[in-house]
Amino acid sequence: MNTKTSATLYYDIISPFAYLYIKQRQRLEGYLDIKPVPILLGGLLRATNNQGPGEVAVKRPHTYQFCVWQSEKLGIPFRFPEHHPFMTVAAQRLLVEQKANWVMVEKAFDYVWMEGKDPNLSWSEFCNYLGLPADTAKPEHPDVKAELIENTNQAKADGAFGVPALIFNKHCFWGVDTIDWVLDYLARPGMFAEASYAYAANVPNGLN
Repeated sequence: MNTKTSATLYYDIISPFAYLYIKQRQRLEGYLDIKPVPILLGGLLRATNNQGPGEVAVKRPHTYQFCVWQSEKLGIPFRFPEHHPFMTVAAQRLLVEQKANWVMVEKAFDYVWMEGKDPNLSWSEFCNYLGLPADTAKPEHPDVKAELIENTNQAKADGAFGVPALIFNKHCFWGVDTIDWVLDYLARPGMFAEASYAYAANVPNGLN
């Protein structure tokens, strides 16, 4: 009998941090039944008045070099694609269309962050890498487009403001560095009801 808690992981293959996260997901899979859900990070960022680090000139080299350092520390193969950021609409729609399981999701991330490639520049090769025919078309069906938009809207409704975002028990754990926090929460399920956590969530904004 499966007694694991259901959880959702919102992702976009544009994110190196999402790549590093899924490479460590086995740390959580003994406790959580995690469903991967593709979204459009750009859409989520706009909806939450947020901005990706790759779009901030002073933050960009720091963030990218940190990814290199973190991948070295974790022992995870890592290579930046030809350029970054890049459009992921077609690739994310394909993952929606294929109802991608973890095997396909990981292959999609590997293509970008291990092979170092932008799927838009080598679409046929990308499809083959996922185990699909080379002549697989970029998805244009209205239902696929609508589902990706709905996934993105649902991510916002669930409290996500970036990726990777793990959602369970109505809590959002954002970022590759929250895996340990998730494990602590699983061992201490009353964490967010504790006074210090409740206060931290409602600290008055002194700039308002």
